[in-house]
Amino acid sequence: MTRKRTGAWSARVRLRGWGGVTAMAAACAVTASLTLLPLSHGGAEAFRGDVAGQGAAQAVQTRADECTDPEASLPPRSDSGPSIEKIKARGKLIAGIDQNSFSWGYRNPESGRIEGFDIDLVRAIAENILNDRNAVIFRAIPTNKRAELLANGTVDVVVRTMTINCKQLQKVSFSTAYFQAGQQVLAPKESTITGYDKSLAGKRVCTANGSTAYDALKKQSFGAIFEDPHDGTDKDENQLTVPNQLDCLVRLQLGEVDAVVTDNALAAGQAAQDPAVELKGDKPFTTEYYGVATKRGANDLVARVNQVLVDYRAGGKDSRWMQSYRDWLQDGLPGITGPPAPKYRSN
Repeated sequence: MTRKRTGAWSARVRLRGWGGVTAMAAACAVTASLTLLPLSHGGAEAFRGDVAGQGAAQAVQTRADECTDPEASLPPRSDSGPSIEKIKARGKLIAGIDQNSFSWGYRNPESGRIEGFDIDLVRAIAENILNDRNAVIFRAIPTNKRAELLANGTVDVVVRTMTINCKQLQKVSFSTAYFQAGQQVLAPKESTITGYDKSLAGKRVCTANGSTAYDALKKQSFGAIFEDPHDGTDKDENQLTVPNQLDCLVRLQLGEVDAVVTDNALAAGQAAQDPAVELKGDKPFTTEYYGVATKRGANDLVARVNQVLVDYRAGGKDSRWMQSYRDWLQDGLPGITGPPAPKYRSN
């Protein structure tokens, strides 16, 4: 794992400062077309029929409607089903990922490769299903399109710091949790903002559209200004709710907003890039879990991913999960001793 860590550290050194953030954002925009590869042709058979049938869809609907424990997922299984067979017939796993979240899913400016904690997990899924960790088509997707692109079959899985919750379960199915995070405020060090509290009153706060951060502000804003008065009708004026979370950091850089509310796991990577900003508050004000998302009702794929995660967590401090954590996240999020324990449904 030394090879990968050296490359990641080199990129961190070169990307520090506002200029580095801007350069990274520009690089991601320029190279997006390279990531958004066309679907490989697996034949009409690979795309025929409903993913899991009406019975499975009805079971998922019942779970979403009666959502009391959203982190509980299907028990792990290693057998195949219609979703798995589609992937095998195509010969590629199509994964919706981020390419501008530092340490999670980002394009290394030196190698040009997509790297990060989420990317390691995608490759583990491809290795399990296709016996080839490189048999992946990466599709860089915005936050607000994750569920839509799963539903229409553009991607098989989304591994993009996606929070498991009851609202999302109305749109997608989830694996067990692979990481615990929480919402926190990111602001300039000299800011008078002290955290997710009354110090936000009158401050312009940026969030990603479709994110749990936006939902949190809808419930309790402390007087923050977080919704654009133009309602997004003029894209040039919409500075508060953006398609991609990194756009908020650029807004902060330009002085167009006073703070960003996002997952602490993402914010830590951004703070590592730039010494002018920091996480505000002693700790996150929510507890959230990231899961691998699939199309609703793709039960065979969910169960298979859960088996991948069983293997990925195994081995304690020497597990593949911990190796990936040390490679990508330990510098910005120290002190984590292991992944969250999986929770499974009884039916």
